[in-house]
Amino acid sequence: QVQLIQSGGGLVQAGGSLRLSCAASGRTFSSFAMGWFRQAPGKEREFVAAISRGGGRYYYADAVKGRFTISRDNAKNTVYLQLNSLKPEDTAIYYCAAVSCSDYMCAPREEMRYEHWGQGTQVTVSS
Repeated sequence: QVQLIQSGGGLVQAGGSLRLSCAASGRTFSSFAMGWFRQAPGKEREFVAAISRGGGRYYYADAVKGRFTISRDNAKNTVYLQLNSLKPEDTAIYYCAAVSCSDYMCAPREEMRYEHWGQGTQVTVSS
């Protein structure tokens, strides 16, 4: 079992930056691909970014490409999401997620593939 504990988030003005962190329990963090998703009010949860076990492959949603950066530190069992040039439409609850992958380069973009989820953290961007 993996527990994911999120931190970061908050209120920021448009154009500002935030960093989200997601710390995983256990000693097998490097066996998990990690993803970030978000859910805005009244909308379904959507993919934001994913990173493979070793960090060598990553994907971004078109809406955040060039502004957000996903990274991981396997020694610290933590995945990060750096959010830059924030826009009001980035306002959402952000979730990290983990999936066990035998393929070292897997980095799923499909929500249904993820097995473990963080508690969510609110990001609010004011205009």
